[in-house]
Amino acid sequence: MPTPIQENLALALDTVRSHKLRSALTMLGVFVGTVTLMAIGSILTGLNRSIVNQMKGFGTDTIFVYKFSPGIHLGRLTRAERMRPPISQRDIDTVRQMCTACVAISPEVFRDINDYGGTADNAVRKGHEVDSIQFTGAMPNYPIVLNRTLAKGRFFTRVENQHRRMVVVIGVTLAHSLFPHHANPIGRHIVVDGQVFRVLGVYARQRVGGNDQQDLVANIPYYTFNKLFPGAREHFFAAAARPGMMPEAMDQIREALRRSRHDAWNAPDSFGMATADSIIQQFHDITGEIALVIVVIASIGLLIGGVGVMNIMLVSVTERTREIGIRKAIGARRADIIQQFLSEAMTLTGLGGLLGIVGGWLISLLLNLALPNLPSSVPLWAVVVGFCVSVGIGLFFGMFPAVKAAQMDPIVALRHE
Repeated sequence: MPTPIQENLALALDTVRSHKLRSALTMLGVFVGTVTLMAIGSILTGLNRSIVNQMKGFGTDTIFVYKFSPGIHLGRLTRAERMRPPISQRDIDTVRQMCTACVAISPEVFRDINDYGGTADNAVRKGHEVDSIQFTGAMPNYPIVLNRTLAKGRFFTRVENQHRRMVVVIGVTLAHSLFPHHANPIGRHIVVDGQVFRVLGVYARQRVGGNDQQDLVANIPYYTFNKLFPGAREHFFAAAARPGMMPEAMDQIREALRRSRHDAWNAPDSFGMATADSIIQQFHDITGEIALVIVVIASIGLLIGGVGVMNIMLVSVTERTREIGIRKAIGARRADIIQQFLSEAMTLTGLGGLLGIVGGWLISLLLNLALPNLPSSVPLWAVVVGFCVSVGIGLFFGMFPAVKAAQMDPIVALRHE
């Protein structure tokens, strides 16, 4: 024998089948709101996973130092930030002397970048050209400090650095662009910014979904870069802290740089420091703000859907006045009438939510197929929240029509034509 809940669900589904167009229009607002929540939630989750995996790949004991705060920047730099002097070789030498909590320091030198982090560096080989690559001069300990591994070949040695050899180690994406059809780049020559270099090695893939920029890299020996581009003054360096001494290392680096750069005691730092954890937290803060905006936008769609549900249910109550009177006449209680109409409203919005969940999943799937560099992953929380909110919309906005139906006088309802 079916339970009252099963009977009400069967009646609700029968009503949906009987009024297909009206039901579809009722579910549309809930569908749009749920799809928006699912699609944006999947993109943010995918990006978050990509950033976390990428930053954790650098190691938990690595400190990044630049004249700006390393990390994610939205918008242009301030005038005060643009006026900061570059990190100099003297600054790096001071840190080496004073930071006893650092086990290794690896500087990079490069030419100017714009406010958005872009460069004019390019790499060319036999008609294949790649623009906006990360072209830097690095020290031989770069792979150890930055926790980078090579898929092919080797990194340049201290001797090659001291003798300013014309050799280069490139990222896997750059290798695939310049050497298509899986050609082996080791020992071949490429042209970077007008200079010919022999490829020594290819980095293993750095990213896990997301931006390819970390794999569009070309590193040459530090002293080779200084020889070719004597006017290059921009420095970035990474420092590996001794195990368990991250706070001490950061304090010592800050003290050394403030002393070397002559920062006044009451002035802010004229440089920026970050760790993998701080950059991840920065990204979480940004995505949290974006998620809040998306929730507001999705709520508008759900609110419209809820108003539609209430209007449709009021029409349904009017159309079924005689049915309500008959049910009351044969013993139906007010609670039974309320439960019947609430079940119908919640079924409508729940179906809209389920369709929205499927739609959001399909959008995420299509994004992964069409745009592999824009990772997306449907999070479980978005599925649960999307369905619960859609059902809750039916419960909230269906309450007034359900109570109105329950309060009808059975005699008046039976006389209704």
